[in-house]
Amino acid sequence: MRIFEAAMLFCFGAAWPVNIYKSLKSRSTGGKSILFLFVLETGYVFGILNKLFYDRDVVMFLYILNFLMVMVDILLFFRNRRLEKAGGGENAGKNGRADNGTRRFLY
Repeated sequence: MRIFEAAMLFCFGAAWPVNIYKSLKSRSTGGKSILFLFVLETGYVFGILNKLFYDRDVVMFLYILNFLMVMVDILLFFRNRRLEKAGGGENAGKNGRADNGTRRFLY
């Protein structure tokens, strides 16, 4: 196991749960770059492939975990973009209801 590689992935991964939470709560794509998220996903794919072909160890689990968290953020980006187009983004009412009183979906 490469300790510095594991530490780097752990530090990167520590930020994603907060980012996912903010995406869920804000229902907005503001401040997000889908291109950046896809570049990160590509990097994690290459990291996983490197581990599979050359250096199998437990650090691969961190690559996979980070990949999954970024994928969740990508899915939330598209959900939030759809909500914004429908008018139910960050300016909508509380308790999962749009301003007109109809129920918003979480997907």
